[in-house]
Amino acid sequence: MQVALDDYVWAAGVATDLVNTAPEVWRGEDKLSDLASLAAFAELRSLPEPTRPGDLRAVHRLRVTVRDLVDQPDQARLVAGATALTSSVGDVTLLTGSARWAVSVRPGAKVADSLALVCGVGILGVVQSLGVERFRACGAPTCRGAFIDTTRPGRRRYCMPGLCGNRVNVANHRARKLSQEGFETS
Repeated sequence: MQVALDDYVWAAGVATDLVNTAPEVWRGEDKLSDLASLAAFAELRSLPEPTRPGDLRAVHRLRVTVRDLVDQPDQARLVAGATALTSSVGDVTLLTGSARWAVSVRPGAKVADSLALVCGVGILGVVQSLGVERFRACGAPTCRGAFIDTTRPGRRRYCMPGLCGNRVNVANHRARKLSQEGFETS
């Protein structure tokens, strides 16, 4: 597996997806609760297939590490943490037939190693290209998610816009409707 260094938007998205599988985001439900759910997560992101129970524990530890980095966006801390994620699992190379640099996962790497490399590349790329202000907590009042904003304008507010953003919009709509109904009966 190779991760192009300029493909940090995809890599940061994988890091965001990983941290938002945690039970605290889903009101107690762990979205990576077993090897089958981890295999589905890995397959969707073209990562190596997990093959042993230790893979799940390793990914859970990685998830805590990545969440800790996203939650405390200090540039030096982000760079040191992301460098630690990438340093032991990959080798930098020039992609064949291209002027693009990539990091290749060393042979025999497990799913957690590949995922650590992807998350590290995403974090480093965002710090370098977009800045530390792109690491945020979800803006929905009932959500404990976090995300890395790689949108062009940098105004993303929710960890999962389709879920958290819609919940906020529905709540605001209902509040407006109740307010309007109160005025009509007066």
